[in-house]
Amino acid sequence: MLELSGVSASYGSVPAITDVNISIRAGEAVGLLGANGAGKSTTLRAVSGLVKLFAGKVTFDGVDLATLPPYRIPELGIAHVPEGRQVFPEMTVQENLEIGAYVPKAKADRARTMELVYSIFPRLADRRKQLAGTMSGGEQQMVAVGRGLMLKPRLLMLDEPSLGLAPVMTDVTFEKIGEIHKMGTAILLVEQNVSRALSLVQRAYVLESGNVIMQGTSAELANNKQVQAAYLGI
Repeated sequence: MLELSGVSASYGSVPAITDVNISIRAGEAVGLLGANGAGKSTTLRAVSGLVKLFAGKVTFDGVDLATLPPYRIPELGIAHVPEGRQVFPEMTVQENLEIGAYVPKAKADRARTMELVYSIFPRLADRRKQLAGTMSGGEQQMVAVGRGLMLKPRLLMLDEPSLGLAPVMTDVTFEKIGEIHKMGTAILLVEQNVSRALSLVQRAYVLESGNVIMQGTSAELANNKQVQAAYLGI
């Protein structure tokens, strides 16, 4: 479904990722692991067209994403939930969700999709008229994920969904991501909580200094001594 082939990208003259090769099949959950500055977020931004490639190719169902402006990429069914949630604080929960359904296909089914989002996140249903900026970090993360779901995506990309959350809200967030995946949505997960990420995904790639240095099933990586030492504290 999604293929990154030899992808390199930079911010100005500073390389961010180099010769990255990643694939995701329909309905699969895949993780991107690595330390801060490894290139994980840049990889997601390369898929979304938010950073310019200087080498390689990103395709989704055979469509070359570099041929599309960034605002057209969600129309293919790719939703990107950015790091830090980035909700609209002066808008209500419901208004934030409605913004997620801006492409024609999603807009036509907006009411039904919103009820689905509220069924996944009942707390949002109870607070649909509350301003997003007055909510806790965990609740704002629910809004951000729900906004992504309003696109009716085939691929949901999540950038550090547990960042800044209390442990109990981290548990809830990962539980809900698991529910979304079981519904058939493919997941590309960037997450520094490596043990939690590996408990959710089937496969993962490890990035270091902008390069993929390792890949494998979640079980293979969890039992890898290098991963255990670097990321799992073993």
